[in-house]
Amino acid sequence: MGSDPSSTQQRRRLRVSDVTVVDKSMMRRAVGGMVVGNTMEWYDVGVYGYLAVTMGKVFLPTAEPAVQVLFSLGVFAATYIARPLGGIVFGRLGDRLGRQRVLATALVLMASSTFLIGVLPAYATIGALAPVVLVVLKLLQGFSTGGEYAGATTFVTEYAPDRRRGFFASILDFGSYMGFALGAAVVTALQLTLGDATMTAWGWRVPFLLAGLIGVVAIYFRLRIEESPVFQATQATQAAQEASAEARAEATGQRPTSVVAMVREHWRPILIAVMLVAASNTVGYALTSYMPTYLTDSLGYSALDGTLLTIPVLVLLAVVLPLTGRLSDRLGRRVVMWIGAATTVVLVVPAFLLIAHGAQWSTLLGLGLLALMTALWVSNQAASLPALFPTSTRYGAMGFAYNIAIAVFGGTTPLIVQALLTWTGDELAPAYFLMAMSALGAVGVFCMRESSQRPLPGSMPAVETEAEVRELVLTQDTNPNLDLGDLPFAAADAVREAQGTPEPAAR
Repeated sequence: MGSDPSSTQQRRRLRVSDVTVVDKSMMRRAVGGMVVGNTMEWYDVGVYGYLAVTMGKVFLPTAEPAVQVLFSLGVFAATYIARPLGGIVFGRLGDRLGRQRVLATALVLMASSTFLIGVLPAYATIGALAPVVLVVLKLLQGFSTGGEYAGATTFVTEYAPDRRRGFFASILDFGSYMGFALGAAVVTALQLTLGDATMTAWGWRVPFLLAGLIGVVAIYFRLRIEESPVFQATQATQAAQEASAEARAEATGQRPTSVVAMVREHWRPILIAVMLVAASNTVGYALTSYMPTYLTDSLGYSALDGTLLTIPVLVLLAVVLPLTGRLSDRLGRRVVMWIGAATTVVLVVPAFLLIAHGAQWSTLLGLGLLALMTALWVSNQAASLPALFPTSTRYGAMGFAYNIAIAVFGGTTPLIVQALLTWTGDELAPAYFLMAMSALGAVGVFCMRESSQRPLPGSMPAVETEAEVRELVLTQDTNPNLDLGDLPFAAADAVREAQGTPEPAAR
């Protein structure tokens, strides 16, 4: 809401020098550097998802086919067990040391663990040790990716102007699904040229080995990015606060448990984030990570046909995401997510019925409906989640919330859905699960504050042009997207004083 003019007389006024004008070239570089990292992350996820049936044959060859599939999906889910720990570790480091360096480190670990899967000896060579090492490498991969998405979204949202944050943040998920499509395309090309026998013998290694090359490119782009201006602007104030906290801890002999304190202080937005991530990622992972297995194992499509059917849907989804992200800048994050929740509840059963019909046209139509649900939910996530937390704890708190939700609801979705199908024998059991998760997400949408076109918590306004700066200062008392009481004037003044910048005249 806009501020009451009578109440602002006693408050510090917004000045031209308080508003950040986004450096467009650095903005493009930041988005590009984060997109290639997200592409790398989801390429890894996509390759394993599309090779799930093959991986079961390679690492558990003596088991029944159904057990092999459950093993592969279980290993996929195990990746997400380590994500919350990675989110906490990388998040705390990112809030203290900076986003850029920590994100580069996470990317190095992620690319290395994926590459090592490609050179891992199979069951035929080292026996039961092979699946054990595979699980260890997937846990390492999960630990490193635990800091990737939270850090990337934090970085981009801190760079982006307030009015277009939804659009720029949604480009990250464009990279994610293009990475998934790239993984699917690589697997498809190998299946076409090598055949099933060769894929099981050694062809499965190639996509994982290519991750090393992709990782090198992604790391190069990421290292060329400067630290986000919002983080730089709060470093001086945060350092003073931490020094004061250390002094109090020394005096009392007590050291605060940072993660516990963070959860205690931000439990409400953490809970909201968990509900939103649960809703968006169960739909997203059902489409991306489970559908290749479902089409092959349950509907009888060949591995090649199952992959070919999903690639155009993934590319279409990737293209639509920035459009729905931009829509959220205009209509509001909550409005678009309400539409996503309603669409999922109404259309998910017809989507699964169309997929189960078995014809290619109906399968594509059903997958397209799932992609629509995913676009409406996921496109808002990258902009909405960071806006739940202040700058000083944004990376850590979001990383904790996001990865807890992913571990419980996201990465386990393929395993849960397959188990529901096996247990109930009902082809619509997965649809009911997704409906329940979207209902949970709707509760989160109801509880969250609208963040579209508003400054991030703990941050001053960010705009694209000097004209917008002047407009913002002139309309500060009537602007519905600006609340002077929420702006960190004291922190901004402290940073200016620490930098030796003269106090500007009041405006």
